[in-house]
Amino acid sequence: MKYPSEDNRFQLEHANMLNSSYRRVQGKNLIANVGSDEQFARALFHAPFAVVSHNTAAEPIFNYANLTALQLFAMDWDEFTQLPSRLSAEPVNQAERQRLLAEVTAKGYINNYQGVRIAKTGQRFLIKNAVVWNLVDDAGYKGQAACFAEWEFL
Repeated sequence: MKYPSEDNRFQLEHANMLNSSYRRVQGKNLIANVGSDEQFARALFHAPFAVVSHNTAAEPIFNYANLTALQLFAMDWDEFTQLPSRLSAEPVNQAERQRLLAEVTAKGYINNYQGVRIAKTGQRFLIKNAVVWNLVDDAGYKGQAACFAEWEFL
């Protein structure tokens, strides 16, 4: 996928899948009261909270991050969308992260997740009250996503 921009309508299809999958498990939209789908996709990319997703590969790779997430992880779009998602956590935290993702796969989502992540710079941060959910479209399972508005630098 290419960097979300006016040219690709801020990854409209992916943003819609993020939102519809979130709405399916949470009963509300990621962002309330946004006009068109394109306005939603733009608002999501520029939201003051972090949103990330990864694909269904055997070694899942991130395939979306909004600007807040890119800033937290201190990466540009190309770096982030080539990163195996497990590497967003330090090795000591990867087993817990894998347990969480297995629970999300089985249940469809999890609320109030917290865990330590690491930026490209080595800066560690604790994400708090994250929602993690399965991405699903008409063709089936497409990966997993997370959003969080609270974090603390460690």
